Amino acid sequence: MAIFSVYVVNKAGGLIYQLDHYAPRADTEKTFSFPLDLVLRPHDERVVVAFGQRDGIRVGHAVLAINGAEVNGRFTADGKDVMEFLANPANYPVSIRFGRHRLSSNEKLMLASMFHSLFAIGSQLSPEVGSSGIEMLETDTFKLHCFQTLTGIKFVVLADPRQAGIDALLRKIYEIYSDFALKNPFYSLEMPIRCELFDQNLKLALEVAEKAGPFGPGS
Repeated sequence: MAIFSVYVVNKAGGLIYQLDHYAPRADTEKTFSFPLDLVLRPHDERVVVAFGQRDGIRVGHAVLAINGAEVNGRFTADGKDVMEFLANPANYPVSIRFGRHRLSSNEKLMLASMFHSLFAIGSQLSPEVGSSGIEMLETDTFKLHCFQTLTGIKFVVLADPRQAGIDALLRKIYEIYSDFALKNPFYSLEMPIRCELFDQNLKLALEVAEKAGPFGPGS
């Protein structure tokens, strides 16, 4: 069981804090001969697998490295277009590492804003008056849990579907936010959280939650 990441979103939908706590490694590196038996295509400034799954390589996985050198979006380490490089028989055999695309800071900001909008839509769609909005989204690989305070701050945790104690963890994060962000004289409301004590206590809370430990008084 694991907790993957934590997001804090202000009442305007801006991302003010994000922590990647645990990222499962799903990278796969293989050596290929020409022609490449996978169909690749450019997508959102990167090259992804469009067709053909094999040996842990899945549709949607991005090209992360070629011959051990990291790929920068759609370009090799020396600035060559990845699609053109892989279309040239002279470059084979070639070692390619595939894996899940790492979200950039801008992508995280955009996703936080999108979730803020979905939360509001969920509240409006409710047949009951005063709905709190989205509290949990579930997929086969993770669950998204959300807790919104009375002031509109949202605490979002992405965790393994089997992870227990997330409700208690969300309230513990709120407590840490109150103690180490709001009480910090140098912190401005609605602005990004940059506080070492907040970081330290949040990471400790995540470790306790992963072990399914209780949050008792003084914890």
